[in-house]
Amino acid sequence: MSDNEKDNVSTQLLARLERLRGLRIEHRDLDEIIHRLQMDLRCDEVQMKRLKRRKLFLKDQITRLESELIPDLNA
Repeated sequence: MSDNEKDNVSTQLLARLERLRGLRIEHRDLDEIIHRLQMDLRCDEVQMKRLKRRKLFLKDQITRLESELIPDLNA
């Protein structure tokens, strides 16, 4: 593998790690928002469902990215 290819792999890895970090932050923030809204008896159920759906989507994305970053143990 050439130095240029190694640099490209490193750049891609850093980009994925940064994306993962951003997804985790958004997921945590949504968790806090949902928790606060659940305390409010007047909360909008449609909004709550959208937030929960977004949170689940983020969790799926986090899981996918984490599995891509873990080396294949069978290799």
